[in-house]
Amino acid sequence: MRPSSISPRRSALRYADDVVDRWRHGSPEGQTIVLSVLIAATVLMFFGSIAWYGVFPAVSFLLPLVVGGLMLRWKPLAGLTAVALIAAVGAVAIEATRTGLPAGRIGTIVVIVVVALLQLYMARLNRSELPGPVGQAMFVDLRDRLQAQGNIPALPEGWRIESLIRSAEGTSYAGDFMVAHLSQDDTHLEIVLVDVCGKGVAAGTQALQFSGALGGLIGSLPPLGFFSAANDYLLRQHWVEGFATAVHVAIDFASGRYTILNAGHPPVLRWCSRNDSWYIDGASGTALGVTDRPHFQPSEGVLEPGEALLLYTDGVVESRGHDLADGIHALQDNAADAIRLGFAGAPGRILERVPDRGDDRAVLLIEREA
Repeated sequence: MRPSSISPRRSALRYADDVVDRWRHGSPEGQTIVLSVLIAATVLMFFGSIAWYGVFPAVSFLLPLVVGGLMLRWKPLAGLTAVALIAAVGAVAIEATRTGLPAGRIGTIVVIVVVALLQLYMARLNRSELPGPVGQAMFVDLRDRLQAQGNIPALPEGWRIESLIRSAEGTSYAGDFMVAHLSQDDTHLEIVLVDVCGKGVAAGTQALQFSGALGGLIGSLPPLGFFSAANDYLLRQHWVEGFATAVHVAIDFASGRYTILNAGHPPVLRWCSRNDSWYIDGASGTALGVTDRPHFQPSEGVLEPGEALLLYTDGVVESRGHDLADGIHALQDNAADAIRLGFAGAPGRILERVPDRGDDRAVLLIEREA
């Protein structure tokens, strides 16, 4: 008897999970089930209002409308709205035959109609054609999947990377991002820091799309081929502000030898342990998405134990009324002070010293431990 009593419960749970899963994917079946439940609840509220209007007044019909606005697409929501408005008007009309029609009830009907129209208008404007929570969850999932490409894998002993990105608008969407690739034998790392034109949420959608493209390219092409393919990709998008700056760093862990390729990005800084100073790297090049034949001048070097490379975006060093060289010089001083407590946590200490100038800011520190 016990298995037979558990089986229906499990079947009900499976059915409920299936319904939720269908709704999350925006399927017609999931929308139909949610619509049916809300219409049934509205009908029950209508009969409850006829019997006990004080318990289920007309304003109660706002509840299925609000829930429907969160869970339904435009067409099912329009059907639910029609049912809810008919039920609300009918309940008020029936109650009016008993007690009259106070002005307050007319105002309630007007409020319900206005809320219903606003719900329909917002659903009609939704270009994703998905209910708000479902569309937002899909976008967040896409963001997380693409940003995962910038996650730095565990590096061999003696090497460490730390990064920090802050959006201009305080959100998790920014025009600054990074992508990384560690070779299968854990001996070679490629990492790219990119700054898409724009800032905050406005540049976030382009950054998401661009990071997906770069995530599929990094590690599959040599650095020059990587930047050429990225440049061609941006030119094909025809975005209004369709250019980006980027810096590509490739490091061989065994020897410490690195190569830097710069595409219109602020220069990389290298910490020299012998002189306790940050030096400006000489790599230079054309920003991506500007011309179909960009020029790049790479640089090479060897990172000795106790030395580091500092990558950053223009939001860290640029400001109105000040020359870029002044901003880089100030960063050299700030970064030197920041690493007095060690390289660990240095990106955060650097950004704390940089005033918020209304632009996205990113700092990436690659250290070869002493």
